[in-house]
Formats: sequence, C-alpha cells, structure tokens
Amino acid sequence: MKINGNYNHTIYASYIGYITQAIVNCFLPLLFITLNTQYGISFDKLALLITINFGVQFAVDLLSARYAERIGYKRGIIAAHIFAAAGLIGLAVFPDIFPSEYYGIVAAVALYGVGGGIIEVLISPIVEACPTERKEAAMSLLHSFYCWGVVFVTLFSTVFFGIFGIENWKILACIWALIPLFNCVYFSKVPVKMLVSEEEKIPVKTIFKNKDFWILCLLMMCAGASELGMSQWASAFAEAGLNVSKTAGDLAGPCAFAALMGVARVLYAKFSEKISLKNFISYSAILCVISYLIASLSANPVIALVGCALCGFSVGIMWPGTISIAAKSVKNGGTAVFAILALFGDLGCSAGPYLVGIVSEKMGQDLKAGLLSAVIFPVLLIVGLKALREKK
Repeated sequence: MKINGNYNHTIYASYIGYITQAIVNCFLPLLFITLNTQYGISFDKLALLITINFGVQFAVDLLSARYAERIGYKRGIIAAHIFAAAGLIGLAVFPDIFPSEYYGIVAAVALYGVGGGIIEVLISPIVEACPTERKEAAMSLLHSFYCWGVVFVTLFSTVFFGIFGIENWKILACIWALIPLFNCVYFSKVPVKMLVSEEEKIPVKTIFKNKDFWILCLLMMCAGASELGMSQWASAFAEAGLNVSKTAGDLAGPCAFAALMGVARVLYAKFSEKISLKNFISYSAILCVISYLIASLSANPVIALVGCALCGFSVGIMWPGTISIAAKSVKNGGTAVFAILALFGDLGCSAGPYLVGIVSEKMGQDLKAGLLSAVIFPVLLIVGLKALREKK
C-alpha cells in the first residue's frame, strides 16, 4: 500500500501522534516519587512541572489559533514531533548540565510542551479533514490512542524498571524519544489536507459571538481538569498515599485508568449512532464525581484504586465528545475552533493536577485530600452541560 496520497496512512500517523502526546504527558509523573527521592523535589514543585507542561501547551494553543493555517498542517505537525523528541532527550541530559537539576527538568518539560501543544491542536483537524464518514466515531477512536499510549508507556516503563532498575530512567527517556522521531518521518510522507479553505473560514470574532461555544470551552476545561487531576497523580497516590509497591501502583493506577478511558472511547466509536453524545457525557460526569469520592474517601487501598480506574472510564468521552459537539456547533471555524478548545482544555489540564498538588502539600502531603478537592471539576462540567441543554 502506497503512503503518498493514501489518507489511511494520515490517520495511522495521527494515531502515533496521540501516542507521542501520551508519552510527553504521562512518562514524567511515573517518576515523581523517584525525583522526590533522587533530587529532593517537593510535591508542590512536582505539581508545578505539570503546570509548566500544560502552561506551555496553553501558550502554543493560543498562537496556533492565529498561525497554524499560515504555517501549514504538515510543517506544523513535523515540527511538533521534533520538539517532543528534543524534550524527552532533554529529560535525560539537562539535569546533569544545568546548575539545578530541577531547572534542567523544567527546560525539558517546556520543550516537549511545545510539541504536545502543537500535536493537540493539529491532530484533530487533520483527521477531521480526512475524507471519512462518521466523524464523531472517528474522533473518539482517534482519542482512544492517547489512552492506549498511556497504557503502553506505563506497561513498558514498568517492565523496563523491573529489569534494569528505576535508576536508569534517563535511558528510557531517550528510548521514548524514538517514537516522535519516527513519526516525524512518517508524517512527511502522508497526505495532509486543510480543514477549510481561507475563503470558507469564518473570523475568530464570529466564533467568540457564539454563546454555546463559551459553554463548550468551560466543558473542555473541566474535562481536562477531571482527567489529569486523577491521571497525573495516580502513580504517586498509589505509591505514597496507599502504600502499595510502585509496580502494583502503576498497573492498578494510571495503567488501569488509561485502559478504561480507552475502552469508553472505543465503545462510543462503535455505538455512536445509537447513543446520544450529550447523554453519554452527562452520565460520565456523574460517574466521575462518584469515582473521585471513592478514591479520596475510601480507607481500603483496593477500593481506592478501583475509584482511580473507574475515573478513567468516566472521563473517556468528555474531551473528544466536546470537540465533536463544537465541530457541529461552529461550522467553518477551521483550526481556530480546535485551538481555542485545546487552549481551555490545557487550562484544565494544568489547573486540575496543580490543585491536587497544592492541597496535598498544604494538608501535609495528603494526596487523598488533594484528590477530594478536584471533585469540583466534574461538578462544574455537569452544570455547564445543563446550561447548554437549557439554551438549546
């Protein structure tokens, strides 16, 4: 099968793009307890690393809304993978060459944050522009590869640490960099189509006048916060908060979380024609509140880990579902719609884990208290979705 002119390869490269996104977002949190021990980095500073990652992605989203279409999707997505690879290699190199190990990690996180931000903005419109049917199902399936990427990262990292020791985490960081480097070459070979032409595209100010769009931005922010508030701290929560081994914690925490999140997205992709998207999101948000309460209030470690995993299923449809609703609500918005939604999503991805880290530190490094505070985000999502329904 030829790559040039074949949009199936464009979709395959997009799947790998989301696996790259999973690597840059989820590898470092697996090392939080190690970094705390090896370099003496406190929980609030570890939480700040997450904020920096998504803060950089937030800034990139803002710029992408204006410049992505001028630069071009193909050049932009290739540059994104180069930044992602450079940041992952930087994780291994920068702590040894910077005056402070922490600032070296910050620099690496900022680099791959640029790559992650561009990937997040461009992958969805690249797939949306491909000549395929059942766009909602395609979008949900696309985003499921982020989940499978998280599962892959967690499982492979767990096996690597079990065989070679967690002290060799810098070698693994370089191994992960090979995936974006490969996809950089792959994307250079596949066809990439623009979502809308310059003549068809509506102005950004017209998008901002759409009141439904602002509600969707709130939903996107809450979706990001609900997902990352749990997933970014699941490994540390299991290891330090529940006193289980790192291997068991990673498998039962972030790995199970991501697997069930992927299952939710694949299920919706399969049955999208029979299920109301808004109803699916509503029930998922209620389940998300319940899962946060189970994880944070249960005294039984097994039940608490079940709450973590259940949270993965509950947040699965929130992000891609909101994007699908927005794509229908704002016709011909072009990349700007996806960029602005990604911007608010990254705001949530930054706010959720940071709130958990700050509250945990204030409460004497009690991660259960931190997770309990994050229940505010799925609650807000329920309120926003209700407002959207009432407007309709």
